Amino acid sequence: MSAHLAGPFPFVLEHQYADDVPALSTPWRAMAPPRPQLVVLNTDLAGELGLDPEWLASPVGLDFLTGQVPTTVPTAAQAYAGHQFGAYSPLLGDGRALLLGEVVTGDGARHDLHLKGSGPTPYARRGDGRAVLSAMLREHVIGEALHALGVPTTRALAVVTTGEEVVRDTPHPGAILCRVAASHLRVGTFQYAAARGDVNVVSALADHAIRRHYPQLMDSADRYVGFYEQVVSAQAALVAAWMGVGFVHGVMNTDNTTISGQSIDFGPCAFLDRYDPAAVFSSIDVSGRYAFGHQPGITQWNLARLGEALLPLLGRDEEAAVSRATEVLSTFPQKYRDQWVQVMSSKLALPTADPVLIRDLMVVLEQGAVDFTVFFRALATGEARSLFSDSRGYDGWVGRWRSAVGMASEGDVDPMVAAAMDRVNPAYVPRHHLVEEALAAATGGDISAYARLVRAVSAPWTARADWEDLAAPPPVGTPPTVTFCGT
Repeated sequence: MSAHLAGPFPFVLEHQYADDVPALSTPWRAMAPPRPQLVVLNTDLAGELGLDPEWLASPVGLDFLTGQVPTTVPTAAQAYAGHQFGAYSPLLGDGRALLLGEVVTGDGARHDLHLKGSGPTPYARRGDGRAVLSAMLREHVIGEALHALGVPTTRALAVVTTGEEVVRDTPHPGAILCRVAASHLRVGTFQYAAARGDVNVVSALADHAIRRHYPQLMDSADRYVGFYEQVVSAQAALVAAWMGVGFVHGVMNTDNTTISGQSIDFGPCAFLDRYDPAAVFSSIDVSGRYAFGHQPGITQWNLARLGEALLPLLGRDEEAAVSRATEVLSTFPQKYRDQWVQVMSSKLALPTADPVLIRDLMVVLEQGAVDFTVFFRALATGEARSLFSDSRGYDGWVGRWRSAVGMASEGDVDPMVAAAMDRVNPAYVPRHHLVEEALAAATGGDISAYARLVRAVSAPWTARADWEDLAAPPPVGTPPTVTFCGT
């Protein structure tokens, strides 16, 4: 079913997900915000979707971005389950979110338009269904940064304040985010479908996911095994990309692990300053389950839960299904290692992959407590040695690197090598202290620092003198990074 929005709504929304698997969502309507005001409009993303930014910024566009659409347009809250910090919750779902529908772009790609903070749904679990401005702006800046860095990610089309206060620890401006995703299918979606005990629902969900994300498999007799293989590969590539830019997601529950391989839900996330595999920023991750260095292993654990949900589709009997799922899952470590070595080889401009050289660098960076982002830019300029208080480990490593990229043991870095490195090593990432400063100002009504930060992280490769402060590590004495789940 498609719904052409009447009157001033100049595009078509489709609702393929709700049509294909109606058992996995509940029709619902957004609350009407009292005084909506546009704070952020992602004009680049709007253009990619074929949406008119001027229309989106108009009063009728604001209605759309806050879910105030005609009753002929079916909006729905999606159901899913999930393991949260390892504990299974049988029903989570869109507690404060709605799927507006799907836009199909000229290349045939389908994109969800999804609201966050649009009011309570049947899955709200006693929550108020609202969201605060700072958390929605965080979703926007992190998504734009990851996108600019080439990391698959959901993105924010717009952030709109609602004109009401939302009380958390203190009152905050309320806001609604309009998020764009390849889909909102999660491992937790499959867990919820499997728990219903109806194999027809699981197969309908899998067929929908295959048509949407891996259509080359639709005519395959073994399409469900192929689907599992594709998701494993997509997640291996995603987490390798995270590790290559020092991104810590912070809440890698199975309901935050996508089938598409996109990053989703940026609550207690942060980018590394100094390199530390044990880095944990989330205030609630007291065990370090989702530490930076644990992310590949946690991804494999989450993918095991997907395999369990798919078992009814994978074999003639349970033993055969378990065997096939295990075989597919066992490929993840090598797929991840291959992707990670490829990412790091590119960062170091290595003509030939050298896993040992890369591994040894990680040891040097950890021992030196060196800033992860700054290091690679400094290596390209020949200034990395100054980052180490004790440079003996670095001195032993850098000679091997110079030899690997075809340079003499001493001298300036080859300009071609430096240029290749600067194309893949960012000068700017949204460092936590900068994000917090910008969000605090934006919450108080001054959006200028936030807009400047977004501009920088959206153009991360070229250093600018007027953005020098945005490239620097946090000042000495800055408190350790602590992040909180967005509310």
